Amino acid sequence: MKYRKLGSTDLNVSVIGIGTWQFGGEWGKDFTQTEVDAIFDKANEQGINLIDTAECYGDHLSEKFIGDYLKRHNREDWIVATKFGHHFHDNFERTRHWDADDVLKQLDRSLKALNTDYIDLFQAHSPFDEEFKNDALWTMLDKQMQAGKIRNLGISLKYNEDPYQTDKATEVNAKAIQVVYNRLDQAPEKEIFPSSQKQNLGVLARVPLASGYLSGKYKPGATFTENDVRSRHDKNETAKKLEVVEEIARTEVPESVPMASWALAWCLKHPAVTSVIPGCKTPDQVELNAKAASLDLVSDDHPQSVK
Repeated sequence: MKYRKLGSTDLNVSVIGIGTWQFGGEWGKDFTQTEVDAIFDKANEQGINLIDTAECYGDHLSEKFIGDYLKRHNREDWIVATKFGHHFHDNFERTRHWDADDVLKQLDRSLKALNTDYIDLFQAHSPFDEEFKNDALWTMLDKQMQAGKIRNLGISLKYNEDPYQTDKATEVNAKAIQVVYNRLDQAPEKEIFPSSQKQNLGVLARVPLASGYLSGKYKPGATFTENDVRSRHDKNETAKKLEVVEEIARTEVPESVPMASWALAWCLKHPAVTSVIPGCKTPDQVELNAKAASLDLVSDDHPQSVK
C-alpha cells in the first residue's frame, strides 16, 4: 500500500480507502456484520486505513456496522471519515438538516454508532450554498474540535464543477474536500483541483469507478434491481457510459491490468488527489482495489509500507 498526507492535516491515509454507502442497503444487497468484518479484515491486511461513511447510509446503519467492528479491533489502526447534514427515512428518502443544534445531535449519534470518542474527518454532506453559508454551524463545529470530538473538518461537495465551497474551505477551517472524479467525469480538474492545491486541501475522490461502470463487470444493456441506486439512473445515459467504458477498455487499459485497478490508479495519478474511496461488496473486491496502489501511475509521499 502507498500513503499520502491528507492536505495540511496530520492524517496519513492509504491511497485506497473503503467507501461504505453499500452497507446502508441501497446498492442491491443487505449486509451482515460477518460480511462487513470480512471486508475490513481484508482491508487491514492490504494496508488500507481509510473508511468513509455517512449518517444517512441507512439510519446510521453503515456507521453501526463500522462501530461494531471498531469496538473489537484497534481504533487507532483506522482513519474514520463520516458526514453530516441529512436524515435517512427509507431507501432513497432523506431530509436535510443543517441547523447547528441538529448537526450537533447528528455528531453525537455518529460517535455513538461508530463506537468512538472522535471522528478523524467530519464532512459537510453535499450542502447547497445557502446551507454552507452558516456561521453558527461552523462555530459549533470549531467548538466540537476544541472538545476533541472532531479532529478535522471537510466538505463533501454536491457539485463537481462549482468551486465556490472549495474556495471558501480554508475560511471555515475545512482541510479536505470530497468530490466525484473518475475517468468518465473529469470536471474537477478545471477549477476545483487548482483551488484545492492552492490551499493545500486533501482531496478524496468518490465514485472513482463511476458507480461500478468502470469496474469492467457491466456491458451496455445491463440492468439493476430496484434496491440498487443505479436502477434510478437514466437508462440511455447508462448505456452510453457503458459503451464509452468498452472503448476505454480497448484503447487505454493495459491487457494485464484489471480495469477496476486501472481506473482507481487513473484517479490517483492526478497530483491533487490524495485518496480514492471506492465501494466494495466482497473481500475480493477490496483486494482488487488495493492492487491499484502498486501500479506505476500511483506515487507515494509517505514512507510507510504495507503490513
